[in-house]
This record gives sequence, structure tokens and C-alpha cells, in this order.
Amino acid sequence: MSAESSNLSNIEHRAVIKYFVKKGTTPKEIFEDMVSVLQESAPSYTMVEKWARLFQQGRESCEDDARPGRPVTIAEELQISKERVGEIIQEHINMRKISASWVPKMLTPFDKQRRLQTSKDFLELVGDNIEEICDRIVTVDETWVRQYDPESKQESMQWTKKGERPPKKFKVQKSASKLMATIFWDSEGVLLIDYLPKGTTMNGQYYANLLAQARDSRTEATWEVIARSAVFTRQCICPHGAGFEAGPEGHGLLGN
Repeated sequence: MSAESSNLSNIEHRAVIKYFVKKGTTPKEIFEDMVSVLQESAPSYTMVEKWARLFQQGRESCEDDARPGRPVTIAEELQISKERVGEIIQEHINMRKISASWVPKMLTPFDKQRRLQTSKDFLELVGDNIEEICDRIVTVDETWVRQYDPESKQESMQWTKKGERPPKKFKVQKSASKLMATIFWDSEGVLLIDYLPKGTTMNGQYYANLLAQARDSRTEATWEVIARSAVFTRQCICPHGAGFEAGPEGHGLLGN
């Protein structure tokens, strides 16, 4: 049989299986017979066994059943196993299914442009003094701090003797009361931790005062080593509209 004539459709495959079932042939014998004739274009044994069972149960139609609301999968369309589909996608097409990476913020075009400009300003400031400038970097970030967090399952584990009942743990929700903490740190450690007072709004003036406190928190000895200058960077998008401009002794960069 030529290659062209051996390429039967799924409906034709099922018609052949139906014919052999009517003759009383077993699924294994049907599969071996179809492979000997159709060779590589023969259906899989799983497909032969499935349709042989359906025809033995009295099914007459060789058409697919309607699937309202559910799309046909690749495996069903090609009449191959799901494992084979996975092998083709991963080994031959060289694709893999991955989860989307989590990012803390969705940056707007303006945010992206501001980050780009801040990075250019920083590179211009650094020049060839990379080691010196790294000692001058002060990073700031903000986080919500709750009054208490319930223990995790791992944290609440206890040693017990065999036969003893496990300890009970009541379900506790995270504290609704929380404070915003602003942390400044450099290469030597934490410089300043500020807790926003309840009822206070984090605005430009408040943030500018924090920047001044962070500068003042560095020791005189440190200032002598770093030429009395600090570079401020932020870990998140600034929602306060706060700007920072250093005095004549140094530079200040507040960017995203």
C-alpha cells in the first residue's frame, strides 16, 4: 500500500475498528493488524482499545460526541496520549510551561522613564569611583508591620512522645492594626527605622524630614571616609511626590 493511501482519517480508523469488532477480533489483534498495514500512520493502541470497547457496548457512530463548552485537546484531536503530547512539546518543540513571575509594582511609562533617567544620573555620578560610591549608597524601603502575626504551622510544631495527642492550635487571623515602617540602611547596617504615626499621612514634607534624619544618623567618622556625601536610592515607587536635594556638601538622588 502506498504512503498516500495508508493515511486514513480518524473516522476511517474507527470504521476499520468497528468492522473488526463485528468480526469478534480482540483490540490487541486489531491494533497489530492495523500497524502491519498502516505502519506509522496507524492509530495508537489506546485509541484502538477505547473505540473497540465503545463498539462492543453497542455504539454505532464513528463521529466524535459533541462537547459543548469544552474545547478539544491536542491529545484528543491527534488521537495520541497526553504523555506523548507533553514529550513532543518539551523534547521536540523545546517549550515549557512556566508561571508568570511576580513583580511588586506595575510600572507606568512615566515610572519606567524616570527609572531610566535616575540610572543614567547615577552612572554619571559614579564614574570610575565604583568602590567609593558603593560605601556612600543609602537604600530606603517601606513595609507594613502588623502588631502580631499568627504562628505558621512550621513554627508551632512541638516534640511529643509516641501516643500523645498533638497540641491544639486555634485559628488566628493577622492583626488588622498595622503601621508603615520606613527603613534606611547602608553597607554598614541599618541607619534609621521610622514608624509612621497613626493618622499621619506620608507626604513630601514628612519624607524629606526622614531623608534629613537618615543623613544625620551617619557618624562623623563615616562622613570623613565617604567625603561627606551620600547617595539615596529607593526600592519601590515613591507615592509621596517627595523630592530630595542635598546641600553643597554632596549629592542626593531619590529615584525609583
